[in-house]
Amino acid sequence: MQDGNAAAASADEKTSGSREKGLNRVLEILEFLHTTQRAIGIGDLAKGVNAPRSTTYTLVRSLVDAGLLEMTGDGNRVYFGKKLYLYGMDYVRGNDLLRRGRQEVDNLSRETGETSELCMLQSGRYTIVHSSPGTRPFRISSATGLQIPLPWTASGRLLLSGFERARIEGMVSQDDLVLPDGRKLLLNDFIADIARAQTTGYCVTSGLVDAYTKCLAAPVFSAPGKVEATMCLVVPIDTSEERTGDLIGLLRDRAARLSIAG
Repeated sequence: MQDGNAAAASADEKTSGSREKGLNRVLEILEFLHTTQRAIGIGDLAKGVNAPRSTTYTLVRSLVDAGLLEMTGDGNRVYFGKKLYLYGMDYVRGNDLLRRGRQEVDNLSRETGETSELCMLQSGRYTIVHSSPGTRPFRISSATGLQIPLPWTASGRLLLSGFERARIEGMVSQDDLVLPDGRKLLLNDFIADIARAQTTGYCVTSGLVDAYTKCLAAPVFSAPGKVEATMCLVVPIDTSEERTGDLIGLLRDRAARLSIAG
């Protein structure tokens, strides 16, 4: 009887391990598609998640049947399905900060004519969770869902406010410190920027992501001292100091509206 119980327990463990591995594969597929930001062939998807093509095909077929993924184009490429969009809308409706933040961002963009964003930490990366384009003929690149290394952004310096150095070092890789134009930031300088942003209550960075823009960011607090999100404006780099100061004041006011406690 004991041998039978042991065999059953071993079988359960194998089944549980197989399910966990399958779930991890599914999460890897979803994350890869999110990072890639486009429909992709099954073969390339399998390479991207380092999984056998047959395993990837089986998982994709199950996700397509569930409505989480959809086949596109010639039927050989796959991307997110409508059900994920509906789940996302459920999240927006259930998240008070995101719901109010989207409205504040849209209002701020209309009022200033500048590109406005609501940003949060997601998987250790700066992530734009909502973006509203400005009215300038010169459009600034900004897209909801875009993830950027933390050191490249003003928001990143605020989102890491209060973090211990060891935790920051664990979240920021050496590649993250290399800007798009090849310049490399020093980690000590980045950490000093974080401390300065925490003290001033806002942050401004110029020419980091590209040579033509600067970013103004203000913190949104979920509790005293805890930065949950940021509101930011992306403006041309030649924006005057007076105009920049006015925008920072407006940004801080709107971010304070969103804060549960500041």
